[in-house]
Amino acid sequence: MDQEHAQSAVKAENGEVEFMSLLESDQDTRRSDSIRPIRALLRGLQSLRCLNSHNGVTVTEIADETGLPRTTAYRILETLCVGGYAVRDPSDDRYRPTILVRALSDGFEDEPWIREIAKPLIEDLCKDIVWPVAIATLSGTSMLVRETTDKNSPLALERYSAGERVPILATAGGRVYLAFCPQEQRDTLLKVLSHSDSPDDAFAREASIVERILSETKSQGYAFHTRESHRETTVSVPVLADGRLLASITMRFMTSALTPQQVVEDYVPKLKACAAEIGNQFLTKAAAE
Repeated sequence: MDQEHAQSAVKAENGEVEFMSLLESDQDTRRSDSIRPIRALLRGLQSLRCLNSHNGVTVTEIADETGLPRTTAYRILETLCVGGYAVRDPSDDRYRPTILVRALSDGFEDEPWIREIAKPLIEDLCKDIVWPVAIATLSGTSMLVRETTDKNSPLALERYSAGERVPILATAGGRVYLAFCPQEQRDTLLKVLSHSDSPDDAFAREASIVERILSETKSQGYAFHTRESHRETTVSVPVLADGRLLASITMRFMTSALTPQQVVEDYVPKLKACAAEIGNQFLTKAAAE
């Protein structure tokens, strides 16, 4: 796409970027009688999130992932370039996020133990096993990825970042959390999920199957989950501190690269050791405060 098209999508006047169609709205998406979402802004944020999750994307890839028309995806990406949040690499025609994207998280405070204890430990683990590692905690009715080593792993098929939300039952980390959380909390979560309209939560209605999977997970101390569409499998273990469930640690790997037996023998012990160390340091830090 040429410069003329880019200029038609985005224009700068008096040093300020004017977003075309920024006030576009839709009656069907009104949150209340007095608030109408700015759909162009929501589309831009959705595209920025996709951009930040990959090591370079094309217009077509953004359009496919967000469900937006190619022309809209192109205009958004060019707008992000003008704003300094993205850059287009002429060598492969891919758009990549700039350092300004990280500045958007300035002021966001996570739980200190995630940053001070878990982050350096999972980074050390990634250096050892190479495959990408993430730590996630429960947030509402989904798991929230708090930290990930995707940027440091050459084996990451896709690059995810902190802040991603993933379903509970459709992920290894979520299943581990359900297996090790208190019974009352588990029952409440499964009840809520069973009434969800999301396809990822429909499994909660298969009570007997869910109970068997969670029982096996707690017995063996880990859970697997394969995403056929992504050619990836995940394995997860719980992070416990004196019996208190803090989070789950997950390793992603290419399904064709390792067998479950290899993972159980070579990687699960290292995941469990990392989780145990996080738990130990958490208790030490808590006792000192």
